[in-house]
Formats: sequence, structure tokens, C-alpha cells
Amino acid sequence: MKQIQNTYPVVALKKISPTYFRLTFQAPSLAKVVKPGQFIHIKVSEGFEPFFRRPFSVYRAHQGKVEIFFEPVGKGSCLLTAKKKGDPLDVLGPLGKPFTMPAKDVKQIVFVAGGIGVAPFMIFADAIKGHKAEKILLYGGRSKAHTFPMNEFRKDGVKVCVATDDGSVGVKGRVSELFNKIAIDPSTKIYTCGPRPMMASVQAFARIHGLKGEASCEEVMACGLGACLGCSIPTTKGYQTVCHDGPVFDLNELVF
Repeated sequence: MKQIQNTYPVVALKKISPTYFRLTFQAPSLAKVVKPGQFIHIKVSEGFEPFFRRPFSVYRAHQGKVEIFFEPVGKGSCLLTAKKKGDPLDVLGPLGKPFTMPAKDVKQIVFVAGGIGVAPFMIFADAIKGHKAEKILLYGGRSKAHTFPMNEFRKDGVKVCVATDDGSVGVKGRVSELFNKIAIDPSTKIYTCGPRPMMASVQAFARIHGLKGEASCEEVMACGLGACLGCSIPTTKGYQTVCHDGPVFDLNELVF
């Protein structure tokens, strides 16, 4: 797919929890073509510092607008929290390989996300809103500060189950404590994104029960186009780049 590099105006920046922000910008051309699981590369400042763009999963794309969901942890993402309505945003995208849409005969669609790994699943939930399968989001966070209202998922017909490390919201423990919410059916399809140990536990669960799935991987990126090889990860097919060969991979092909 051809990448689009353009400058778009910021529409809104909202802090949706003590930890997470959602930034919306007007981008009709991008919103029309981006697919669930793909990401965009944003130039977070007008100068040369930081030099490299920053990658963000597309959280939502509708009505000519694109949204990203992020946690300000590094210099680049922290700079985004200062954006105001009307500010220009230099964006390259869409980039990467998207999720495979579930077949019509799939009876259950399961999203398993940890922390900021929930980012690619809102646009996915929008895309499969009309699918007849049961849809479940299993979400894990460190504490109440690392969760947020998920009414948009519920409006798309997704059942939301939450686990936190300290038990301040939902079930106490890792997101694996929620695996009992998954109905073991041969047609069940699992999609996951989050910390590698979490995705490794999802992979182990899927293998035990013979379930198919896909994983969206998160790595530090420089070029975003597969040229620098800086985001390479081990797979059963050898080392592959997250930005170009992924970020979505067959769950069974990942080597943790």
C-alpha cells in the first residue's frame, strides 16, 4: 500500500485517564485507507530534536479523522501532550501489515491487550461491528491509573474484562487470570498486543488449545520502512522487521 506523507491539523487532545492521552487529527485521505493493526509515523516536533519520527498504532479512523492512543513516557510522546487544536502534525502512513479480518464462521473473537497494547483494537472493533461472533476484550493494566473508560468498545458489542496487578480494578493479577473467559471453540480467533511476556502467555494458551491467532508487536523504530533493520525480532522464519514485515505476525511464528 502506498504511504501518504502529509501535514494534518490537530482537532483535539484529551487526557482520558491519569496515564493515557488520545490525540485526534483531521486526515480524510489517511482515514479512508488505514486498516486495523497498521501504524503511523509522526514527526513530533518542527525541529531536529528528536530526530526520528515516533510510531503510533491507529486507535480509530472515522468521519475523516484519525486518533492515536498513547502514554507519554519518552521525550517524543511527551512533546505530543503539548499539541493544541489547529497545530500541524507531520504524519507518514499507513505503515505495516494489518490484522487479518476474522472469517464469517468464527464464533468468538478475542482481543488480549496489556497497557498501551489496547491501541490497535478500537479500530478493529469498529471494523467487525457487524460480525456475528461473540467479541471479548481481555485487558490488563498495572493499576487503576493504567485503565480507562471502555464504553466505545462496549458500544461496538465487545464484552470488556479487566485485570490489574494490584486489584484496584477488575480481577487482581495478570491478564492471564482472564483466560477463563475464553470459550474453547476451534473457530475462536485470538488477537493480542502488549508486553512480550504477556503475548508469550497468550501464545502458550493458544497452542495448548489449538487456537489460531495474531500478534501486533511493539518495538523501538527508526525508519519505519524496513530499511534500517533496527526493529528486527526473531521468528520461526528468521529475523523480521516489525515495521515492514509486521507489526502483525502469526502468533505461532513469534519466538519469545
